[in-house]
Amino acid sequence: MDKKREKKSYPDIEERTFIFAVKVVKLVLKLPNNNVGIWKIGGQVISSATSINSNIVQARSGVSRNDFVNHFRIARKEAKETQRWLQLMIAVGLVSEAKVNLFLKENEEIIKILVTIVKNAEKKK
Repeated sequence: MDKKREKKSYPDIEERTFIFAVKVVKLVLKLPNNNVGIWKIGGQVISSATSINSNIVQARSGVSRNDFVNHFRIARKEAKETQRWLQLMIAVGLVSEAKVNLFLKENEEIIKILVTIVKNAEKKK
């Protein structure tokens, strides 16, 4: 991926993951206020969802190509973890599948974008 494309892709994925993180936080705030709901699973999904965006921001400030790629790899890993926590929320009955399906779809699209960014950046290493 050339420098011009990298810079163009940042605002899109950065903004998209920020909006996704905000929506996840708002979802968690509606969970039952107990050890399982907000405190355990909610805390985990907030941590992983917000980390996606945080690592993308850090990648933009990377000091090297390796730093850039590493932060995007971590963002990808956090997106996959977020997916699992959202699935667990459904499995244990904290939220309905219908309510979380849009989150899972958006998360899957984010994962695909991150996979592409990492692959393209690794080609340039």
